[in-house]
Amino acid sequence: MTRIPHETSGEPNPLQALTLDQLRRRTSMKWRAYPEDVLPVWVAEMDVPLAEPVVRAVTDALHLGDTGYPAGTDYAQALAAFAEKRWNWDGLAVERTAIVPDVMLGVVEMLKLVTGPGDAVVVNPPVYPPFYHFVEHMDRRVLEAPLGADGRIDLGVLEETFRRAVAGGARAAHLLCSPHNPTGTVHTAEELSAVAALAERHGVRVVADEIHAPLVVGGTGFVPYLSVPGAERGLSLMSASKAWNLAGLKAALAIAGPGAGADLARMPEEVGHGPSHVGVIAHTAALRDGVTWLDALLSGLEANRRLLADLLAEHLPEIRYRPGDATYLAWLDCRALDLGDDPADAFLHRGRVALNSGLPFGTGGAGHVRFNLATSPEVIGEAVRRMAAAGLTPGTPRPS
Repeated sequence: MTRIPHETSGEPNPLQALTLDQLRRRTSMKWRAYPEDVLPVWVAEMDVPLAEPVVRAVTDALHLGDTGYPAGTDYAQALAAFAEKRWNWDGLAVERTAIVPDVMLGVVEMLKLVTGPGDAVVVNPPVYPPFYHFVEHMDRRVLEAPLGADGRIDLGVLEETFRRAVAGGARAAHLLCSPHNPTGTVHTAEELSAVAALAERHGVRVVADEIHAPLVVGGTGFVPYLSVPGAERGLSLMSASKAWNLAGLKAALAIAGPGAGADLARMPEEVGHGPSHVGVIAHTAALRDGVTWLDALLSGLEANRRLLADLLAEHLPEIRYRPGDATYLAWLDCRALDLGDDPADAFLHRGRVALNSGLPFGTGGAGHVRFNLATSPEVIGEAVRRMAAAGLTPGTPRPS
């Protein structure tokens, strides 16, 4: 899959647009879950103003009173055009899409179509914690196929897990995170083709969470799962929510491969009533008209990755950090600090900085934290300073 590089748009870096005082006026989870003296670099919300095309589209809808139920295919058409230009993929068929409330609720609906109660769902830990919560809540079994030491899919482990998942003729699904959260790994076309081949060989249906797809930086190209050979029976969930910070404006798209259209058609019509109509308008505007804003964001995120690596090397060299090629999340191995299985607890209580604990991410999460890079360089610097103070053994000096 040839990557169409993001451009230098001349638009200002949105990660440097808001002050800490402005951010603390927000009432969303990131800024209200902890006391005011805690610096939050945890949940996947970005410290940015919205792209102007999104603000205009939502404002126009509100002025018009256009706040009813969602309808039409504008969102799918906008995503198809974005995918063709951005990822050189022309295989997103609008007629094989459906709007869903958000990606995780869409995942649930897709898993209902291809598995039943008691069936297994394979995941690749460490991975986004709601994968576990939602799957178990819908009475499916989670089977882990952990990533390799290099942070990539271990195909041998995956195949063995597929065998166990379908033992005795059971149905099974593979809930694929692509790009991978929390590591930022971008799966290659070769890796995804191998996953598709294994899935077909063992009768496992793949449901791909591709919510971070627009957030790929550097010279790496995102490869849509449905674009690789053998993925015709796959299902995908995509959304503009992560890349344009629209989590509070609920809307996502379920996308079926050519061999899964009949499955998607069985989804209850009522599911499509759940997304916010204003959310659909916002996501459509982002994909159609918010690309220059996205490019400015991606440039800022590249700079923040370098900044975090430099700051950790200077102040916390014990932490291992392998910058990923996607997402705005950093996965930090803190085991050498001897802070136990949950270093996030020490960083919070001793440093007053909130990060995501690695424990809920499953196997491979102990001793790790997830750091949200979608903030200003100043906040990143202050967060690392607080982490360094929290990571000190009492009486041990550390250079400032």
